[in-house]
Amino acid sequence: MCFKKFYYSTLQDIINDAEALGVKLNYSNNIDLFRKPVKVNGVTIPNSLAVHPMEGCDATSGGSPDELTYKRYEGLARGGAGLIWLEATAVVPEGRANPRQLWIHKDNLSDFQKLSEEIYKNSEDSMQGFRPVCIVQLTHSGRFSKPLGKSEPIIAYSSPYFSETGNEHVITDDELEKLEENFEEAAYLAWKAGFDGVDIKSCHKYLMSELLGGFARKGRYGETFEGRTRLLTNVVRRVRSRLGSNFIITTRMNAYDGFKYPYGWGTDKEDYRRLDLEEPKKLISILNSSGVELLNLSMGTPYYSPHINRPFNLGGYVPDEHPLIGVTRLIDGIGEVQKAFPDIAVVGTGYSWLREFAPYIAAGSLENGLAKIIGFGRQAFANPSFAKDILSGSIMTKEKSCIACGKCSDIMRAGGSTGCVVRNPGTYMPIYKKYFAS
Repeated sequence: MCFKKFYYSTLQDIINDAEALGVKLNYSNNIDLFRKPVKVNGVTIPNSLAVHPMEGCDATSGGSPDELTYKRYEGLARGGAGLIWLEATAVVPEGRANPRQLWIHKDNLSDFQKLSEEIYKNSEDSMQGFRPVCIVQLTHSGRFSKPLGKSEPIIAYSSPYFSETGNEHVITDDELEKLEENFEEAAYLAWKAGFDGVDIKSCHKYLMSELLGGFARKGRYGETFEGRTRLLTNVVRRVRSRLGSNFIITTRMNAYDGFKYPYGWGTDKEDYRRLDLEEPKKLISILNSSGVELLNLSMGTPYYSPHINRPFNLGGYVPDEHPLIGVTRLIDGIGEVQKAFPDIAVVGTGYSWLREFAPYIAAGSLENGLAKIIGFGRQAFANPSFAKDILSGSIMTKEKSCIACGKCSDIMRAGGSTGCVVRNPGTYMPIYKKYFAS
């Protein structure tokens, strides 16, 4: 099934197409909703706009921020978003997704201190008195680990959804127990570096996320709900115990994998195309009891079903659904969680594909209680100042918006440092041509 109408001239055209597809998109012109501060763990996020964690793959071989890293975060710091969710940062070297993924350890603590200081300084310089809240996403890439540039998968269990060679390392329970210490230490280092909190990454089928759907895994960290969630809940408790109540502990977590049972988290056991949020909600309730007051939700995995977690125009395959179906799945599924946990600040996603019309749909989500914060990922690559544009009332223009072409992901998969080729060609077009010259 191929849908050709991916560009819209008016917001009403989007609403009409959504209705024709049998889905509903809320919308609002009340841009003042984005100016509302959000308080979590005693920390105030100055507005309701967030930068999602988007990997630049531009760190040094030792895991420290490099020239392009500082340049990206300077733009984001000056961009006006109240919440900057820093990209995936490995807690152990073997868990890096690429040789230039950030990796925090005791030997480069001063480099991460410099990064946090630069972010806060550039924010203050851009808007006097403005200080965004900064979260570091801590990760282990699991089956997608490529610490030296070639695949060195560390898996929770074998899965038919991914190509496997038989050389994968199935992580043991003892290794997972040790990993709890690694996450705790990395969180401590992020705190020492001056960041406001950490995200224990549990999305997109990286290791923590794969465990959540580990019905097929035996042992202490698999099979049962308690086993499959053990690593995440134990890490959250350890970090909370060590760093106290005012340090933000959160997770960017899949609400829905879209995989058939016994491999899918948040997935209906009878029909994998349907969401079943019973277990995700149960886990969120446990996390909330450990002081988690901020939550960032996603779906799918870019390695198998990218149209689920980031609806696109161009990609390696043509999905069997219109992108608006994917957008509403994200908005409504995340909204169901927000309504179930009104005291948690849930960060919504799925808005970048809507381009210059995204602020109106996002405002509709805020107005209808489907999220308390709106996050942008690809759009932050395309226009780091998207938040300033929205908050100033000038909204986002078509000329500055992400066009969902997928080139940023193409560069990352090819092994290069990535960003927006279309909106920042001076920096990223030469990198793109290096890997994709015809």
